Amino acid sequence: MHKRIKDKYCFFCVSGIEYVDYKDWQQIKKFTSSYGKIVPKRRSGVCSKHQRGVTTAIKRARFMALLPFVVK
Repeated sequence: MHKRIKDKYCFFCVSGIEYVDYKDWQQIKKFTSSYGKIVPKRRSGVCSKHQRGVTTAIKRARFMALLPFVVK
């Protein structure tokens, strides 16, 4: 038996969001792991364009103390 793979669609393309804003920390927190690391594109399901934006937004939010660098 083969495991059926679910198709992943880019959250930002489907929602019509053009720019990932670092000030919206609740939205970009979904793209971090439980340890606070940035989730890779293959796991999050976002496209390459928005993955670069998510990475930049997370780094900026960390610098502005909206998101933690490490969890514990």
